[in-house]
Amino acid sequence: MSFGPIVDVDWLRHELGQPDLRLVDCRWKLGEPGAGRAAYVAGHIPGAAFLDLDTDLSDPPGPRGRHPLPDAERFERVARAAGVSNGSRVVAYDEAGEGGAARLWWLLRHFGHEAVAVLDGGMAAWRAAGGELVLGEEQLDAGDFKASPRADDTADATELERYPPPLIDARAPERFAGRSEPIDPVAGHIPGAANLPFSEVAPSGRYLPPGELRERLERAGAGEGREVVAYCGSGVSACTLVLAAELAGVPARLYPGSWSEWCARGGGAETGGA
Repeated sequence: MSFGPIVDVDWLRHELGQPDLRLVDCRWKLGEPGAGRAAYVAGHIPGAAFLDLDTDLSDPPGPRGRHPLPDAERFERVARAAGVSNGSRVVAYDEAGEGGAARLWWLLRHFGHEAVAVLDGGMAAWRAAGGELVLGEEQLDAGDFKASPRADDTADATELERYPPPLIDARAPERFAGRSEPIDPVAGHIPGAANLPFSEVAPSGRYLPPGELRERLERAGAGEGREVVAYCGSGVSACTLVLAAELAGVPARLYPGSWSEWCARGGGAETGGA
């Protein structure tokens, strides 16, 4: 059976328990530290480890944004603790596409592990299908994953200022347009960016068919062979756009610092639009 970049509940039912399969629960709630682990303890897919977006899949907040990328040593350590080995197939899931699973998908690929997929529809789809749940913590054997970071899948603020590629903002329209900004100190978006909310490419965590994804990405600036850069508030939900681009066959990179880094640097802001 084919594997990645997404798998569905039926695939997971068939493969659950295979010795090379590693599940990682990445549920989280913006502004509610600890909510993801509490949800994991209250019920998760059998055999799943838990990785926390704020403490495992990010470095502490700072000049690089609210969810800076972890360094290779840090990420290698947490991935091994989740049972990930170089030969593992990894399936990440969150509740219903809020971004944690796509973040782990992107991080594993960034650090050299290609055999990773996101559970389409997330925990909500598993639960709706009557999937088994396990309470409490799992005792998992450590893996031997070795992190080898790539250098070709990110963009930084300097590049965006000097040689801006097509930019796609994954945030909700009201934040993109500057009508609302509940988190960062400045409202608006990076000049020249288009808006494609991550919830539109994966409503309820279920990704649209590749053809529809390509159409939406092309309307936002992608073209034949034209690489785009995705960003959001802090480099989490933008990973959903990168995954959507992978499904659609559109080359895409991530701006990890995203709006939280851009506005902290004093970068320009536009308002209006979507």
